[in-house]
Parts: sequence; C-alpha cells; structure tokens
Amino acid sequence: MVYTRYRYASEFCRGKRLLEVACGQGVGLGYLAKHARHTVGGDITEELLASARGTLQGTLPLLRLDAEALPLCAATRDVIVCYEAIYYVERPLRFLQECRRVLAPQGLLLLCTVNPEWPDCNPSPHSRRYYSLHQLSALLQEAGFRAEAFGAFPVTTASVWAYCLSWIKRAAVTLHLIPSTMKGKRFLKRLFLGRLVRFPATVDDGMTTYCSPMRISSDRPIPGYKVLFVVGRPA
Repeated sequence: MVYTRYRYASEFCRGKRLLEVACGQGVGLGYLAKHARHTVGGDITEELLASARGTLQGTLPLLRLDAEALPLCAATRDVIVCYEAIYYVERPLRFLQECRRVLAPQGLLLLCTVNPEWPDCNPSPHSRRYYSLHQLSALLQEAGFRAEAFGAFPVTTASVWAYCLSWIKRAAVTLHLIPSTMKGKRFLKRLFLGRLVRFPATVDDGMTTYCSPMRISSDRPIPGYKVLFVVGRPA
C-alpha cells in the first residue's frame, strides 16, 4: 500500500513544485523528489521530522507546519500530497482551503485515506473523524476544488480462512478489542497473519507490485475498496 501511494503520486509530480503535508518519517519524500522539480516536506510532529532528516540526510527541505496554516505563500506549489492524515486534522475544511490558497491555478491536491465504508476498517484511536468518499468530495467542493475519485485494493474473500479472519476483525473493532498501541497490534497481526514484513525506510521502484487505483463514483457508498484516492483541482 505504501508503494502504491507514492508510485501513484509520482505520476502527477514530474517537473512540478511539490509539498507533502504530514510527510512523517519521509518514507516517500525522497522517491517523489526524483520526479518533482522542487520538493518540500512538512509535519507537525518534531520527532517524525527528526527521523525524516536522518533518512534524507539533509537533501530536502523539511518544515514543522500546521496543516490548517501552511507556512507558504499563495500559488507557490503545483502539487500538494497528503496521505493518511486528513482524519487527524481538527478542521479539515480549513486545511483544504489552505491547500487551495497555496496551489497554483493549474495545481492539484492528492489525498489518500482508508475507506471508512470498507467493512474491515479499523479506526485509529487518535483520529478525529473518518470521511466517506461522498463526504470528502463535498468538503473539497466547498473548499473550491473539483474532485475525481479512485479506489485501490479491492476487497476480496479468497478463502474460508480470509472470511473468518475478516469476521473476527470486525467483531474485535465493534467490541473495542483492538489494542491502541503499535506493540499490541503487532502481536495480533503476528498471531493471525504470521511473519510480518518490516515497514520500509524508503520507497523504491520494484519493491512490490503496483496496484493501480481505479476511477470510481462519489455519489454512492463504496464498500468494495480498502483505500480511497481523491484528486482535487481548483474549480
């Protein structure tokens, strides 16, 4: 999923001025910088930025920023990427309005989020609110964007074990039995899924298979995809 996010974003970044909001540890920032003309990363958490500085070795500018008050001048970015973070933002409309301000007239905003209509969705205990595709599209429209929607990682039940595992996960989420710590979650994943793959320090081509997002409509529920991408262009 991490590779697909950044491989998809790279298609929009070639020769562009890029800002990644909520860049975290900078896992995909260096990858995008290979395609973009100028790249800036930002996050509100200083510990994550410190880790990103270590990974990137000072090759890219990194900013501590508030998503609701971006420290950039108007019309100075061609692409803004924000992945798996909008559900942590206190005022998402304000964030989207800030993106609209910072983007050039022909720029675009690329959002990625887990799909809350996916039956196996497990909300983060630290999140504020998860937005369905319809709700996210409405927010973008209110902020002055035209939105295109895409789904990735179709939901499948390939075996009886997969079906049972899905049922167990849904029951655990409903009963609030999912651990809130990453250590607890890792234990459960090892218990049910076996050996885990270590999260990559950086994204590289060829690290795994690319799952190309598929265009979908935002006017109906979308339970059949695990991940949503929304491309917003200034209206």
